[in-house]
Amino acid sequence: MIVYRAAKNIFSNKLTGEGARVAGGRWNSKGISIIYTAESRLLCMLELAVHVGMINIPDNYKLITIEINDKVKIKKIDVASLPKNWAKNPPPAETQIIGDKFVKENNALILKVPSAINKESFNYLINSAHPEFNKLQIIKKEVLKVDERLIN
Repeated sequence: MIVYRAAKNIFSNKLTGEGARVAGGRWNSKGISIIYTAESRLLCMLELAVHVGMINIPDNYKLITIEINDKVKIKKIDVASLPKNWAKNPPPAETQIIGDKFVKENNALILKVPSAINKESFNYLINSAHPEFNKLQIIKKEVLKVDERLIN
């Protein structure tokens, strides 16, 4: 399976979950390391844009392509099982509890969750503390460029 991640150049060589640990996110509380990835390049860019704004995506970002071994265990979250406010901003504590539990239980490398931007698209959260973490690898890094027509 291939997933995508946007990261500043200085963080593009290693997958650690450190940024999510420091800041927290929709699917994790501060203090919990998790790596956010998206199922497509476009979703990855949109996920970044909702945080910084399309016009503000800095030039110092890379789009990282990650290959995950097809044999790793993926835990899936069904949209119907989520609280009604799961996609609201700021993220509700209920979604953070789900991600925190996933990391702490350490039963799977990947948690497949719906995107708050488009509920038919998916993000893949990677537990960097899982024993199968070595079954993924960065296969490509490229400058993340936004087509000027999107910001004019």
